[in-house]
Amino acid sequence: MRNVLAIANKELKSYFASPIAYIVIGLFALFYGYFYAVYLQVFLRDSMSMSQMGASPQAMNVNQQMLRPVLQNVTVLLLFVLPAITMRSYAEERRSGTIELLLTSPVSDIEIVLGKFLGALGLYAVMMSVTLVHNGVLYFFGHPEWKPILTSYVGLLLLGGSFLSVGLFISTMTTNQIVAYISTFSTFLLLWVISWIGSFSTGMFTDVTAYLSIIEHFDDFTKGVIDTTHVIYYLSLITFGLFLTARSVDTERWRG
Repeated sequence: MRNVLAIANKELKSYFASPIAYIVIGLFALFYGYFYAVYLQVFLRDSMSMSQMGASPQAMNVNQQMLRPVLQNVTVLLLFVLPAITMRSYAEERRSGTIELLLTSPVSDIEIVLGKFLGALGLYAVMMSVTLVHNGVLYFFGHPEWKPILTSYVGLLLLGGSFLSVGLFISTMTTNQIVAYISTFSTFLLLWVISWIGSFSTGMFTDVTAYLSIIEHFDDFTKGVIDTTHVIYYLSLITFGLFLTARSVDTERWRG
């Protein structure tokens, strides 16, 4: 465990030693703030309209009518942002030759994979912490329900972990960061729209594509529901992605 944490710490520091962390966090904060402001204005406008019509304030639900649409837009942002986190994890080390030093060090493949995964997950957690400021302000003035917010963050953590594990595997297959980014984004997009592809068919194919869709499993989290089916799906995808990454790293070790 000590080796895993050491690699994770090194990986996290390497993100902030380059412009990547600042660009990723900055762009995410910018777009999240924009979506937050837009949906807040829509919510306030609708609230005023309901009040003028004589409806009670309870008719408007800030969780469902504001926070949920904002979080759904956050998942779209993750399609573009998370490939930037994983694209350099192995691709840059292979390009610069430092991967050989890592592979010849007294650490196992699984320790390397877990360390890099936790480092990327740490940057993702820092990025998501930006949203706590907005929700804190909303909590102070609007008093939303805290359970749907908590489950939404659990869902975002699982969703992000799934993306990162797959992105790490793709990063092991190339020395070019741009190729790694485009390939990771394309894979994420496929996992996103696969249910749309299945909607043009019927029967078992539709059910399978709906289950494989990475975004279909996120919706219940925003409603305050933690379904074990969704948790198992995300944990299975994370495990599968890390397994493929470990096999790829092991292949690289034997080639070396």
